[in-house]
Amino acid sequence: MERPDRPQTIKIKQVAELAGVAPSSVSRALNDHPDVSAEMRARVLAAAERLGYQPNFLAQSLRRGVSRTVGFIVRDISIPLFAGIVKGAEQALESHGYSILLTNSLREPALEAKYITVLEQRSVDGLILSLQSESSPDTLAALRRLRVPAVLLDRELPGFDLDAVVFDHAAGVRDAVASLLRLGHRHVGLVVDSARIRASRERRRGFLRAHEEAGLAPAAGAIVEVGVFSPRAALEAALSLLDAKPPPTAIVAGDSQLGVGLLTALHERRLRQGIDVDVVVCDDVDLLALMDPPISVVQRDAEEMGTVAAQLLVKRLADATAPPMVTVLPTRFIPRGSTGPAKRAGT
Repeated sequence: MERPDRPQTIKIKQVAELAGVAPSSVSRALNDHPDVSAEMRARVLAAAERLGYQPNFLAQSLRRGVSRTVGFIVRDISIPLFAGIVKGAEQALESHGYSILLTNSLREPALEAKYITVLEQRSVDGLILSLQSESSPDTLAALRRLRVPAVLLDRELPGFDLDAVVFDHAAGVRDAVASLLRLGHRHVGLVVDSARIRASRERRRGFLRAHEEAGLAPAAGAIVEVGVFSPRAALEAALSLLDAKPPPTAIVAGDSQLGVGLLTALHERRLRQGIDVDVVVCDDVDLLALMDPPISVVQRDAEEMGTVAAQLLVKRLADATAPPMVTVLPTRFIPRGSTGPAKRAGT
């Protein structure tokens, strides 16, 4: 049986012949060399397009010492927030001529440490990191060995001079809890992820600040921390609040996955959000606005985080000597039907 002919590989020499220039001029034109005139670049690009010429990016990378590729480690791609972050980063990087290599660490610190090393071995120019842990020895060791710039997403790593983009979680939770306290709630609960990560620490700080500013003390056991996240752990944390004596009249869930745990717990206890227990979720997933009643949220802009992270990395690649930058993005409390006067919750 005869094998089909392979598609012909177009060479720079053929592009040069069609454009009427030397092969070296084709190489300079395709690599945006400053000594190439606009007229010659146009001729070369037209010839390359007509022939269907595909440049060898690997060879170009070896010659230049850059790959025009950024590694992106996401801790859990199933979380809707990260789809927005990756989208924002990819669009911003594409506008600067970079592409993304995306990996998913599945919330496993050992895996994220492995990917840091693997992506650097793939010759990426830099990394954007959504780390599961701020204290994993494996992750910290991999970062100490890292020789390319990196931007952190919503994490704090003392001792590392890295650029970062973080959300002002404390402000959003403070505003949400302050609103609940003004509505007459005196037993507000908070479910957060591990205090070993920045977002949880900041949400806890906002929760306590709202009570302090109102001249009130949080109820005993009002804050429940999920040590190692799993859907079951989120559910059990929410159930522990609902089963308290007395139970809270309002509960704030620290992110969308904890929010799912909270809503599942309400369903198991045959309670209704906004009627039996008021609910706030930190993250605005589209379906929350469609529930009956709609769920109040603390909103953050995922795409903006991705865009800013990409911009910080591009600046770092252009100037490795600049001092590290930390950009703080806002969060915003959006009240909806799931929060209202405390009398609705039976107090």
